[in-house]
Amino acid sequence: AQICKCVICGDYGPRLHACLSCIYFGCYDKKHIHQHAEEKKHHLAIDVSYGTIYCFICKDYVYDTELEELARAQCHRASASLGLKQKFFPWEPSEEELILLRCNPKRRRVTEASHIGLRGLINLGNTCFMNCILQSLAHTPILRDYFMADQHVCQATDESQQCLVCEMARLYQEFYSGSRTPYIPYRLLHLVWTNARHLAGYEQQDAHEFLIAALDVLHRHCKEMNGISDSNPHHCNCIIDRIFTGGLQSDVTCKRCNNVSTTIDPIWDISLDLGPGSIHSSHLLASAAAQNAAATGNTGANNGSSSSSSSGNTASGPSSLPFGSVETTTHSPSTGFTNSPGNYEPTSLVECLKRFTKTEHLGNSAKIKCSKCHSYQESTKQLTMKKLPIVACFHLKRFEHSTGYHKKISTFVSFPEELDMTPFMSSARCSNGYNGQVMRSRTPTLTCDNKYSLFAVVNHFGTIESGHYTCYIRSLKEQWYRCEDHLIKKATAGEVLNSEGYLLFYHKQVLEYD
Repeated sequence: AQICKCVICGDYGPRLHACLSCIYFGCYDKKHIHQHAEEKKHHLAIDVSYGTIYCFICKDYVYDTELEELARAQCHRASASLGLKQKFFPWEPSEEELILLRCNPKRRRVTEASHIGLRGLINLGNTCFMNCILQSLAHTPILRDYFMADQHVCQATDESQQCLVCEMARLYQEFYSGSRTPYIPYRLLHLVWTNARHLAGYEQQDAHEFLIAALDVLHRHCKEMNGISDSNPHHCNCIIDRIFTGGLQSDVTCKRCNNVSTTIDPIWDISLDLGPGSIHSSHLLASAAAQNAAATGNTGANNGSSSSSSSGNTASGPSSLPFGSVETTTHSPSTGFTNSPGNYEPTSLVECLKRFTKTEHLGNSAKIKCSKCHSYQESTKQLTMKKLPIVACFHLKRFEHSTGYHKKISTFVSFPEELDMTPFMSSARCSNGYNGQVMRSRTPTLTCDNKYSLFAVVNHFGTIESGHYTCYIRSLKEQWYRCEDHLIKKATAGEVLNSEGYLLFYHKQVLEYD
């Protein structure tokens, strides 16, 4: 058969069946395949869409495990040959899992009133910053499903060689075991100290800095085990990168000839300035700056201090490239990308993002050699999102470090429960593309896929010298809880949205299956 369509009516579907005794295709809804079965006495046909076998004698589909496995393998093979994304198949227990289920007949029913997954964390001495990040990661949906499905395969052969990813898997098991007693994460703290020595000790630390360090350590451990892509050895497809990594596009435009230099950098989070900022300030804070600060011991030991500042950002990215070049970097994701080309204080997350994606004039002192003009020219720079991560983390830079003084910015910044990132995408720019403005109107075809839902908020109380971290997490739909070390109490969405957010975690509403 060259074309799969109904022999009688010529339709391609839906529910097109193929006879297993001869070359014949017929519609199921219009009974054309039934007519063929009755006339030719060919009683078996296969649904070409799902690979299920229909028996016209029994008048029912044949549910056979071996046939379903063959159908699934053929669907996978057909999709791969056409370059299509794989279809989603619901989880079905294997033989080993069935044995485990039979040996453990006790079940826990998860309802809206259920408290499973909620568990306090003991403060081990100024470790509130760690507890908030662990609570946020423990309630990150995709990351939770990964560890709860036992997807991590540890490669460590020596028992003395402790694996941080295994410890994270243990943390998820403890959280969702149903136990209500507070958990003591001393093993995890020790492993973080071992792998991120600038965080070692019982001094107060920054929650944002701990988040980046934890993701980096998990990324390195997963990358060593199973994170290298077969098609691209420079690209990591570990669970951390698949969830948290986005693509930030930077466009530098020559003001003389409008020639554009584009770079795309992988990022884990976005740092958003809250202060008035400077119009001529540099606006990219690369991960190298944070690593250099860590190497020199400037790690922000005070609770709430941050290595990033609105006045001390270091420029990186396309400024070192000639105009007209296009480069895509595939190294470890950078953190703390920020932009502040305005002299006003934003009062909402959307305003922060508008300022983040607004064009910045680099100034006369930052001229770049244009590959088209062949001379040093003034330029403008604009940041947009080329690729959105599954989980978007926004860092509101409340801790400002300038020469001679340090202060905390306590300005209230509102943030929504649902966030649409379409206006801030590279594809949503104006038709001429490089006039320095982000589209105000939303693109209907992108809106649904680019919507996010809030699921965790980290707050800081106190001053820049000392303070305390708490967080809000969404356990079930519309069920919010406030976590303060070992104490957990129910909260409302209004309390969450009126809190002084420091780290905001959003999860993509529509997921694409690779």
